[in-house]
Amino acid sequence: MPTPDFDPFRFDDLLTPAQSALRDQVRDYMESVVRPQINDYWERAEMARDLALGLGKLPIPIIGGTLTGYGLAGLDNVSSGLVKYELCRVDGSVSTLFGVHSGLAIGSISLFGSQEQKERWLPQMVAMEKLGAFGLTEPERGSDAAHVQTTARRVGDYWVLNGQKRWIGNGTIADILIIWARDEGGRFGGFVLENPRDLPGFQAETITGKIAKRAVHQANISLSDVHIPVADRLAHCNSFRDLNAVLDYTRAGVAWEAVGLAAGCYEIALDYACRREQFGKPIASYQLIQAKLVEMAAELSQMQLLVWRLAQLMDAGQASAGQISLAKQSCAAKARKMAGQAREILGGNGILIENHAARLFTDAEATYTYEGTNEINLLIAGREITGLSAFV
Repeated sequence: MPTPDFDPFRFDDLLTPAQSALRDQVRDYMESVVRPQINDYWERAEMARDLALGLGKLPIPIIGGTLTGYGLAGLDNVSSGLVKYELCRVDGSVSTLFGVHSGLAIGSISLFGSQEQKERWLPQMVAMEKLGAFGLTEPERGSDAAHVQTTARRVGDYWVLNGQKRWIGNGTIADILIIWARDEGGRFGGFVLENPRDLPGFQAETITGKIAKRAVHQANISLSDVHIPVADRLAHCNSFRDLNAVLDYTRAGVAWEAVGLAAGCYEIALDYACRREQFGKPIASYQLIQAKLVEMAAELSQMQLLVWRLAQLMDAGQASAGQISLAKQSCAAKARKMAGQAREILGGNGILIENHAARLFTDAEATYTYEGTNEINLLIAGREITGLSAFV
């Protein structure tokens, strides 16, 4: 593999020393620990939990991204984005396993938990002694997540949960699982299941047969009269609008993930094209291959600029939901295209897992869809641009 130093417009010059050090430590871990092992995990469809747990032991903390307190990293948005970039440049499964825990689960407790709830759960989650999961999506509620059908009924000192959840990352192994449901008054809220596998009425089954992100498991979850203490409802989230504070942050993170994936694809394609010889010379010397590589380089530079500026706006508290959706949609679509170009440059070897392009190629399909489908993000951005809603 070539040195991952694609930077024709010298974005590195804009990094502070602290940002460079953070980026380098994540890159070193992903290159030295994850890359040599991840294809085996992927081919076996085995949860790469041990690889993700190592991210919690790095010298510069990254758990929780921009969140603060209780040992959370307290990064600026550029630094947090660089972490996601470096994770996905090598592998999307490890990034998702880590991101569900660090972003969605920890983020929900940090933003919506009471002081007592934060003190109870966050220290162990920051230490990665307890792994988090986030249960929002349902079999019949994907993009329409605001209208979840899972219910929470108050019975004495307990909430009683009933419903189904689907595509729940880390759902089969989580120690802390946040289930989003509506109570009898119709209020939306987060209900924390601690050690959920020990709770009567709780079932989690791994979704099998995936072609993407095979080294992280998603679950179908069934809740049948699952009882949790009244105190385990998140104290400060009472509407789906409240939850958008978490979803906007993680959606911006997926834009960075898409750029990292695209960078990984470009590096693989460039390295292969310079080494692979046909008709007596490297295929990188042919016009058609150079045209593809230049197009990929241009797309990647544009993507880097977009997420960089978005992070600056987020740090200033000026980023809108439409800007975040535009960034996710645009970057995920470009990454999907670049993954196909990389696979094409590798020819038949591009479908072999050993060359890494095939893994990123399939991961790009998942990235294109989660954290808001292409269409949903287009509509959110379009509503902000025009002032008119095209949602039905």
